[in-house]
Amino acid sequence: MLVLDATAPLDLPEFGLSRVFTEWGLAPIPFVVTVWAAGLYLWGVRVLHRRGDRWPVGRTLCFVVVAMGSFYLATCSGLGAYDTTLLSVHMVQHMILSMVVPLALALGAPVTLALRTLPATPRRWLLAVLHSRVARVLSFPPLTFLLYVISPWALYFSGWYGASLHHDYVHEMMHLHLVLVGALFFWPLMGVDPVPGRVSYPFRILLTVLTLPFHAFLGITIMGQSRLLGGSWYPSLRDGPMGAWLPDPAADQHLAGGILWGAGDLVGLVFFGVLFSQWVRASIREAAREDRRLDLLEARERAAAGREDP
Repeated sequence: MLVLDATAPLDLPEFGLSRVFTEWGLAPIPFVVTVWAAGLYLWGVRVLHRRGDRWPVGRTLCFVVVAMGSFYLATCSGLGAYDTTLLSVHMVQHMILSMVVPLALALGAPVTLALRTLPATPRRWLLAVLHSRVARVLSFPPLTFLLYVISPWALYFSGWYGASLHHDYVHEMMHLHLVLVGALFFWPLMGVDPVPGRVSYPFRILLTVLTLPFHAFLGITIMGQSRLLGGSWYPSLRDGPMGAWLPDPAADQHLAGGILWGAGDLVGLVFFGVLFSQWVRASIREAAREDRRLDLLEARERAAAGREDP
């Protein structure tokens, strides 16, 4: 008789899109992270409003609804319930955690909010962290780019992914790792928060474009693998109570690779569009500032010429 690891799903109904919204669980670490992050952010917004300052609603929606909502959806909804049952579901979860959540976190500008609302002493601590050598190293664009593109290869082609299937703690740490590495890469590129590592817009766009072939190549590699990711984990599930509806592991792995390929390119192109839009707006603002400077200089020259006339 086959006995699965204690972390294995015992018996889930056949997966479908509706299961994403009906099979909810309460994973302790994601729940605590979501409640504390969203709560502290909303507390900061309330502090600003109470003293009469304004905070863009779009930033609040990006952080609380899109970022933390997506994080909770990916880890505690049906995506979290089936992520050790179907590799294709895990891959959807992977893309949300590594791309959607970090992008939305950066657009929420929580560092700026913290600098505007924290008391003096914690604010000095935060500024010291932002200006520290560790922060400069961890936000160095070439390093964050390498971490971002190498991390998925290390996850799926080492024992790490298999360990995440057998151990709850490793599984939860993998989720946080995906968000952290994505944040290290995307946060300086968005340029909303005053974090180290920000570079010019052409270089930001170049780094974004360079991520596209890496996602595509990894997806194609997974699609073409004859060796199953996770080893015997997924085949062993077919011998249990879910065997009647579970797809062939090789076919599901092929689908997972396609999801990684297509979703990575799609989100990457969306990010490219956001960066390009920011670049255009920044150029317009810079042109307006230059026009005002030239107008002021011209006005001063006319005034000086008028004083020199007899």
